[in-house]
Amino acid sequence: MQGDFDEARLVDLEEPQESPFLRAQKRVSVRRGPLPKKTAVRIGWVLGGVLTLAVLGALAAGLYDYGEHSWRFRVDSSDDIETAGLDNVTRSQVIEVMGGDIGRNIFFVPLAQRKEQLEQIPWVESASVMRFVPNRLRIEIKERTPVAFARIGSRIMLIDARGALMDLPPPGKHKYSFPVIVGNNPSEPLSTRGPRMKIYNDLIAQLDSDGAHYSKDISEVDLSDPDAVKVLANDPGGQVLVILGSSNYLERYKIYVSHVRGWRQQFDKLDSVDLRYENQIVVNPEGSSLAQEPALSAAATKAAMSSGVQRAALVAPVVPKPAAPATPTNKKKNSPHAKAKAKKFTKDHS
Repeated sequence: MQGDFDEARLVDLEEPQESPFLRAQKRVSVRRGPLPKKTAVRIGWVLGGVLTLAVLGALAAGLYDYGEHSWRFRVDSSDDIETAGLDNVTRSQVIEVMGGDIGRNIFFVPLAQRKEQLEQIPWVESASVMRFVPNRLRIEIKERTPVAFARIGSRIMLIDARGALMDLPPPGKHKYSFPVIVGNNPSEPLSTRGPRMKIYNDLIAQLDSDGAHYSKDISEVDLSDPDAVKVLANDPGGQVLVILGSSNYLERYKIYVSHVRGWRQQFDKLDSVDLRYENQIVVNPEGSSLAQEPALSAAATKAAMSSGVQRAALVAPVVPKPAAPATPTNKKKNSPHAKAKAKKFTKDHS
């Protein structure tokens, strides 16, 4: 009996029964950091970025110091300066502007300033200056396009559509077929020549608009009075000063072309024709002539002819003698030639 009891105790010890009232197990506390996990990650990224920027900054500073002092980035000679687009602009003109940069570090060449200086060369319309590592500069030039010759004092120059003046090219290099614009003041600014050139551009566009190319027969154009544009027309019969007024240039010039042969038969000498008036034509009006210009030197004349200036534009301007007086006819209002002594016809005269 005693043995059975001991055996039962032994069994109880070896296999304890679960209590129906189990205690809740004690939770193990976890130690938390002072910052949330997401915030810590973000701070880590920021610190990593700052470190990366610091490394890159130090690297950039080292590269800058190297680029600033290394001989590899020095423009050694004019051979390191490339040019493109040069025709009438010479390389020596470009090097005159860029010559101060020879021996200079390429990163210290003031590109904007050099561009501005290059555009002061008369033939240069626009310029670009670029640097190429390690030590090359490239200059690209866009030259101006001339549309006429211009009599400037005792010289003849070329002029573009905006009124910018250019020197004639070297003899034999280019030959143009432009008329010569007279009546220019050598000291006048571009702002004065610009509006005058708009008149010239309109004149030439009208004269050539129907395919007849009348401008090829014009040797000189006087724009000194915008209300009385004058052209010196040339044909086998001689040269005639034609006053076209301020509009309808083609219509008025065609009147001249259709009547010039008949006028030459009626007059001993046909010097000029005034077509400004509304309903009449005035032949050989008194005092009509091109703007007076100083004589050209022999060298200037030779250079002008080499560039294509017509011989008629190099002789003395036309100064017609007045014809016999005639009774005035109806004239355009405010006409400056209301009392001109000349032969007058109505526009339907043939």
